[in-house]
Amino acid sequence: MNYLHQLQWPAMIVTILGVWLIASQDKRRRLIGFWCSLFSNFLWVIWGWYAHAYALIILQIALAILNIRGASKNEPEVKAKSHEL
Repeated sequence: MNYLHQLQWPAMIVTILGVWLIASQDKRRRLIGFWCSLFSNFLWVIWGWYAHAYALIILQIALAILNIRGASKNEPEVKAKSHEL
């Protein structure tokens, strides 16, 4: 049995968990959700490489970038600086 084929299931579970936690109003849970989402992006890239799903790889990289961008815009000091402009 090829274990990389089965990687799609933990990737799916981590993705759902990450999105669920990001939607929380608790800052700590959102942070955990952020890291879960980045980890799920990593898992999907590995599975996409194995499955030759190159569009999925590009999608996961784009989602990771957008997630990082959103998290950086969510920081209080970034908000304060953007209001000063």
